[in-house]
Amino acid sequence: MVNGVATHRSHHRARETADRLAAAVSEQGQTLMARIDHAAAAKKVGLDLRPTEVLFFGNPNVGTLLMQQSQAIGLELPLKVLVWEDDKGVAWVAHIDLDWLVSQYGIASAVQPTLDKMSAMLKAVLEEATGDHNL
Repeated sequence: MVNGVATHRSHHRARETADRLAAAVSEQGQTLMARIDHAAAAKKVGLDLRPTEVLFFGNPNVGTLLMQQSQAIGLELPLKVLVWEDDKGVAWVAHIDLDWLVSQYGIASAVQPTLDKMSAMLKAVLEEATGDHNL
């Protein structure tokens, strides 16, 4: 992990990984708030970019509890996962590690049960998206 960013290899192509991620988000009771296709945006301006998407998702019932501790953490919410394909055709996902994130904002241990639930949800979403059930 570098600077709080955790990266995992996917067993699927990038587009399929992103689609699986979106479906898993919904299955976990989260709201998919945005899906940004950087490759499509690059194409519109005549540039090439391998598949690269960011998916934003969350649940206000959970995120609000964190923002009640530190409103500045709202800069990091909703959660986001980057999906991209490298130059060998391998798909990857990256996200900010939640423990690292809350340490940066001084979130009180009083919300640890909330963080534990968020971590479990994120793990389930990433495992479903990547096909790797050992994250």
